[in-house]
Amino acid sequence: MGKPLKILELFAGVGGFRIGLEHADKNTFQTCWSNQYEPARKSQDAFEVYNYHFPDSDNIGIDINDISDKKFKSMDADMIVGGFPCQDYSVARTTHGELGIQGKKGVLFWQIIRAAQNIRPKYMLFENVDRLLKAPSKQRGRDFSIMLSALNKLGYSLEWRVINAADYGGPQRRRRVYIFVFRNDLAYAKHLDKKYGEIKDPSEHDAYYSYVMKEGLFGKQFPVKNMPYKGRIASYVFPEDVVDTSDNFKGNVFNSGIMHHGRFFTVDTKALGNEKPIPLRDILQPESAVNANYYVTDQNKINKFKYLRGAKKIERTSSTGHTYVFSEGGMSPYDDLKLPGRTMLTSEGSVNRSTHFLKINGRYRLLTPIEAERMQAFPDNWTKIKLVNGEKTEVSNRMRMFFMGNALVTDVIKRIGLGIKTIHENYD
Repeated sequence: MGKPLKILELFAGVGGFRIGLEHADKNTFQTCWSNQYEPARKSQDAFEVYNYHFPDSDNIGIDINDISDKKFKSMDADMIVGGFPCQDYSVARTTHGELGIQGKKGVLFWQIIRAAQNIRPKYMLFENVDRLLKAPSKQRGRDFSIMLSALNKLGYSLEWRVINAADYGGPQRRRRVYIFVFRNDLAYAKHLDKKYGEIKDPSEHDAYYSYVMKEGLFGKQFPVKNMPYKGRIASYVFPEDVVDTSDNFKGNVFNSGIMHHGRFFTVDTKALGNEKPIPLRDILQPESAVNANYYVTDQNKINKFKYLRGAKKIERTSSTGHTYVFSEGGMSPYDDLKLPGRTMLTSEGSVNRSTHFLKINGRYRLLTPIEAERMQAFPDNWTKIKLVNGEKTEVSNRMRMFFMGNALVTDVIKRIGLGIKTIHENYD
């Protein structure tokens, strides 16, 4: 058994990473520090929920930009985890900083890089929306390649996989990219060096292909069909300069891949499809437990949902006076209880096209906060209480839904955690 991994959880929200990793093995994964702060909000509800559940860690409720290098250096974290916003990661040259680059102000990924520079963790685990792999639209893949190039410059390798939770037994069709990062001087990385060290050109991809499809963390924990989807495979070698990557990257980034010593190999994968997802009906509370407030009885609201979910073509005029037709495909009038939920957004529960709209025994209703928590594999009522100045206070239902729209499926993190635990025990 390996030593416990001490963890720093950044952009912690209400603790999704921590829940998932502790469900994998509480003895292996020990979160010692966290940071959660919403600059645009006066009330720090997510931090207060986290603080209520996890008073034993050093929970830092300030803007990550204001955490000093000295504070980061004081953390002997073995692992950094977090889900950070998808932003513009482009960089420019500067004479300051170890990397010799300057990212745009306010882009939080560069704060992760700063934390990694100061802490030098063994591992990192990140989650983001899958569109990160194709951003920006004018130079697809550039943003993700900058991230990989920056981590390569710091002496890390990594693998990534877009995972739809419903493909692996989850209750929600939520696609997110997960990135597992490991330091190049670890025994695990040296094991890969022996296996792939002679590969100078990632287009000689037989070994990398085997790693991504079957032998890597994601290959083992989230099995895929042993054939590239539509034959999509690509490779790339990063230049030494991250700015060159930012300015000149041209390539494809598919939903799975590895970056190893600046050699980048990517392949489009498909889940095996042999794990049944949890359908919506299995996460619903008994109707006797559902407050009347969640039922939609106003005919105007029912008609509004029908309109929002229906197909439409609307003539619009842009700010420059250009006239165009906005079209939107139709959805079913209410959600199918035999299917897993759709991707939950922060607007869940409002009169919105993305909101889950249920019809049960002839009555229309919305999801309850407990059902939203179950869609993300959180414990029931996880978001109900927050700690404000030492006093327990109830969280509003609207904010609880917002939390879950921002959260991740903790069972996916649990499964990744089991893979990291195996690596840690076998190589560390």
